[in-house]
Amino acid sequence: EVQLVESGGGLVQAGGSLRLSCAASGFTFDDYAIGWFRQAPGKEREGVSCISSSDGSTYYADSVKGRFTISSDNAKNTVYLQMNSLKPEDTAVYYCAADKYYGLGHVYDYWGQGTQVTVSS
Repeated sequence: EVQLVESGGGLVQAGGSLRLSCAASGFTFDDYAIGWFRQAPGKEREGVSCISSSDGSTYYADSVKGRFTISSDNAKNTVYLQMNSLKPEDTAVYYCAADKYYGLGHVYDYWGQGTQVTVSS
């Protein structure tokens, strides 16, 4: 059974940092890309960042470039999203997802349950 479990969300003041984790199981981790997506109330889901577990390629949405860093620990089947210089507009439920294809422009096959990130001004 495929499982993606996010953790690390919470409440932080603007300018602060959080690190999200996505623990994956039930599939061959090295064969998949892992993406982070977010959805704020009343807004469409937005792709934030993704990483290829096979070669480590990364991609970031313009809105988070320079502030967020995605990384992967293949030995632990875990992907991290380090979020620095957080802004109130980063407030959303953050989801990790897995797919055979790398990128943020398509629907991923497997999804976690999400973790709430709230940035206060």
